[in-house]
Amino acid sequence: MESTSGLSGSQPEVEATTVETNTSQSQQHLPPRVPKKRKVVETRSPIWDHFEKIKDYEGIVVKGKCLYCARVYCCESKKHGTSSLRLHVVNYFKNPHSKDTRIVEGQGFRKFVFVCCPRFKIPSRWTISRDILKIFSDERLNLKKFFRTSSQRVSITTDTWTSVQRINYMCITAHFIDSEWKLQKKIISFVPIYSHKGESIAKALESCLMDWGLKSVFSVTVENASSNDTALGFLKKKFVSWGCTVVRSKYLHMRCIAHILNLVVHDGLKESDSAVKRVRDSVRYVRSSPARLQRFRELADVMGVEAKKSLCLDVPTRWNSTYMMLSAALLYEKVFEEYASSDNGFKSDLGENNISNFMDWETISGLVQILKSFYEMTVRISGSLYVTSNTFFSEISDLSCLLSNMVEADGSVKLMGTNMRAKFDKYWGEPEKMNFLIFYANILDPRDKIEYMPIQFTQLYGEDKGKTMFDKVVVGLKELFQDYVSCFPVQSVPENSAKSAPSVIISYCVSVGKPQALLKSQIKKQKLGTGDLSMKKTELEVYLSEVIVDDEDSFDLLRLWKLNSDRFPVLSKMARDVLDVPISSVASESAFSTSGRVLDAFRSSITPKIVEALVCAQDWLGLANQPISVEENIEDVERIEKELCSTSTIGVGLLPTIPVCVTVYVYQISMSLRPSFLGWAMELESVQWLGDILNVATIEHLTPE
Repeated sequence: MESTSGLSGSQPEVEATTVETNTSQSQQHLPPRVPKKRKVVETRSPIWDHFEKIKDYEGIVVKGKCLYCARVYCCESKKHGTSSLRLHVVNYFKNPHSKDTRIVEGQGFRKFVFVCCPRFKIPSRWTISRDILKIFSDERLNLKKFFRTSSQRVSITTDTWTSVQRINYMCITAHFIDSEWKLQKKIISFVPIYSHKGESIAKALESCLMDWGLKSVFSVTVENASSNDTALGFLKKKFVSWGCTVVRSKYLHMRCIAHILNLVVHDGLKESDSAVKRVRDSVRYVRSSPARLQRFRELADVMGVEAKKSLCLDVPTRWNSTYMMLSAALLYEKVFEEYASSDNGFKSDLGENNISNFMDWETISGLVQILKSFYEMTVRISGSLYVTSNTFFSEISDLSCLLSNMVEADGSVKLMGTNMRAKFDKYWGEPEKMNFLIFYANILDPRDKIEYMPIQFTQLYGEDKGKTMFDKVVVGLKELFQDYVSCFPVQSVPENSAKSAPSVIISYCVSVGKPQALLKSQIKKQKLGTGDLSMKKTELEVYLSEVIVDDEDSFDLLRLWKLNSDRFPVLSKMARDVLDVPISSVASESAFSTSGRVLDAFRSSITPKIVEALVCAQDWLGLANQPISVEENIEDVERIEKELCSTSTIGVGLLPTIPVCVTVYVYQISMSLRPSFLGWAMELESVQWLGDILNVATIEHLTPE
């Protein structure tokens, strides 16, 4: 039984082994499977204009890489299709992150330009970039040549800005008065800077000045930051090593008056934060909806409030925008009160305690009157078409009088004046720490000279300290003038030196019938030897001894110095250097407004080199007499708001506005398109948003493969 069971138990193992052997043999004899070839079909979807095809080893497109952001999507025809690609492009153009001159290759933009000007051939983005760099290089060479041939010194303003790329840019602007006595400013650098430390700023400035060959720098105007103090200390040593005299290097660091004025006002606004916040919340509520804004305007019309200003929100860090908001809201005080009683949501959303009351409007009224003086002062010192350095001392003198009156007042005005006065004394309370160029520029104004300066010093710093400061200013001015005399040796000689020659020589030079005056000549010679004969006055002494000029509306300071440059050859050169010193860094800050349009969210992939070329070339080729706008122009915004209100009431939305905009831009571009590629680039900047809209409209009608 055991043997039988043992044989029967081993039998299945033999059969299993035999079956496995046969199966393996049959598999070895089977031919390899040949994969079935798929029919290659050409992609017909227009979406491939925006993607790069990625193929497998068989040449079949399996993935697509976005030309704008480099993202990769699967797109096999039987598994995925092109729906994901189309969705990505539509979302990308609606929420752009990295576009630049590639807009010219968009279908919608090309169709738009074709309608505007069919004969115009759109250049490629490579052509645009190449020509922009070429024009930038040529204009830069011409400006370098001008600086090299001109012996006049330049003054510098600089500031930093962070772009949407999260890259810190540094703008450097050169200011000078040309040979025709015209005030000029040129952006000479707009480069990335990787740190806000003083050493990095100093090295960037040094590299820029070395590249341009500008070693005769008279002053550098910067904001009041500790890093700028470090940078200017480093530059002073460099300028001395470059040959700058010790006398002129003392006046290198000029602090921005606009920045200090901003700090002074901000300290005063802290006392009115609650009233300002209530007005700001009310304005924000009304502007948050076109229907609310339309209702507000209707109430204003019914109540007979005819105000040209429109409600605008402020930027809390910019007090001048706060002034504009408060001054506009104050005109609609009665309208806000009526709106609060007619709109139930106004009180429920803001709260009973957050609505402006009578006392708040009284506070705002007084605050607007105070801020108006500071606002007008800011506009004056931020001018770019006229000299501002001669007004620095007068402005801070007037500001001191204004703050003294505020301190003597009652209530919240006194608290504001006290805070502002403390900040004023911190920066301008110690005249020894101030740049004396602001005093020299005031003296070089023929309307002031030294007529009012002693009284101004006494008012600011007291009688004893004021007299000491005035004496120091006069001594420093003479020292600076002597430094210019040594550099430009065109100085006066002893009075009547030609007549002090020996009598024998004079006798040969006189004409027949003219008295020889031998005795007079001998007396002059004796006095000249003993020092009794006074020397001729210097140009500075002659200038100060003359009567001041009347202050008229038609007075032109630079033109007057141009007419008197022959009388004062050395003093006029010093005046050109002192008067062109900018007292604020607004010129460099205004460049960031331009760069913000060049490098916005729609063009955040532009390289820093192209950014510098666009910003600098636009500044060099633009009109020289264009003023710097301290505030944004809100007239267009008001017009658009009125359109929004009118269209929202009829339920049409934005549709009536878009055709109007398109028509206007079609006309502008058809009139301005030209073969000049830089001109094309500037026009491209202005119609960027319209090209995006048209490209999106085209892509949204694309159908998947």
